[in-house]
Amino acid sequence: MTVNLTAVQILAGIGVLLALVGMWKIGTRRARKAADTARASARVVSLAGRVLLAGAAMGGVQWLVISHPGNVTLLLVVIAAPDLVAAYVLTKVLTVTSMDTTKPRRGGGRR
Repeated sequence: MTVNLTAVQILAGIGVLLALVGMWKIGTRRARKAADTARASARVVSLAGRVLLAGAAMGGVQWLVISHPGNVTLLLVVIAAPDLVAAYVLTKVLTVTSMDTTKPRRGGGRR
């Protein structure tokens, strides 16, 4: 069995293959970008949940200690603890010098 193809048919076949490869690469880039976006938004939601939970816990403990007075040292510790946590977090956030990147860029340069 022999197959007789003209030059036009061979070029058309190569063109179809190149188009399929191009579509595949575009699809993988879009999927990677969508995954990165989803990952970033999940980080924000997770952080907001942790902040709300920690704030509710600290507020609840403060309310409990303030509503039942009697120990001045405990009252001062409960009021000062959130300030120390906030100072630590703010110091850590404001002194970060590295960038959070999920993938390295090819070529090593800026774009």
